[in-house]
Amino acid sequence: MIDLNDIAVFAAVARFESFSRAARALGMPVSTVSRKVTALEEQLGVTLIQRTTRKLSLTLQGRAYFAECSEPLQQLQDAERVLGEAQRKPEGLLRITVPMTLGQPPFFDFLSAFLTTYPDIEVDLLVTNVFVDLVAENIDVAVRFGELRDSSLVAQRLGKSTHILVAAPEYLSQHGLPTRPEDLSGHRCVLVNARNNEAEWHLVNGRETVSLPVTGSVSVHDVQSASAITERGHGIGRLPPIFCDSLLSSGKLVRVLPEWSAPDVFVHAVYPTRRFLPLRLQVFLQELKAWRGPAWQPLR
Repeated sequence: MIDLNDIAVFAAVARFESFSRAARALGMPVSTVSRKVTALEEQLGVTLIQRTTRKLSLTLQGRAYFAECSEPLQQLQDAERVLGEAQRKPEGLLRITVPMTLGQPPFFDFLSAFLTTYPDIEVDLLVTNVFVDLVAENIDVAVRFGELRDSSLVAQRLGKSTHILVAAPEYLSQHGLPTRPEDLSGHRCVLVNARNNEAEWHLVNGRETVSLPVTGSVSVHDVQSASAITERGHGIGRLPPIFCDSLLSSGKLVRVLPEWSAPDVFVHAVYPTRRFLPLRLQVFLQELKAWRGPAWQPLR
């Protein structure tokens, strides 16, 4: 029967492309590493590694064998790690990326409470609208709104989000209150990522959907800027609740066409495909799913 330790030693040599570097990583003598690889080759009846005095290289059979055994070995290592973590408190560095929509006090309040509950977890937070390559950048988890682009990621649905129409009282007193969606064509709208300050807004009211062209004197590239411009009376904005709930409560913004809103978009927590998740990520996903902040509504 083939010794799994011999397979693990071969995989280390193949990964490091060196007997000596693999030996240092494994904490064993080079002679032991070489002996274990030779024993594996003898049991398999094939040459896995071509050795010369200057370098080594995998044979065709060696490359095929390495490709097949790498993932099962990683799964065994993950399983061993998870069993060990089950006996410990959640700890270690958790790398998170969220869109700028979440770069607001309610999410930071959630994150602060999470860190207080799990003081042995450290967080490296990246707030950006760029779709970061989670694997390449070694990110543990991302929160993403809307359509998911990468099917290789695992996704947990957190809820749904929408955008509502709001305006400053000063703007409405000067330009009037729209009573139907078609009235927006006569108003200034605060646009996001618009071309030539023109856009098409889609609105729903539970019974019907309308699409209408809108224009504005200001176009911005993020929702935070749109909220600031709308609050200052430069038009009707289409904002997510996390950006306008407190402003609505204080009277700095007023809801416009309250029966209408943008179509819902789903919110997901996504992370690289892994069978076993670190304990720190497991508890973060649990807390994130239980959070009832204004960034999204729970699914019914």
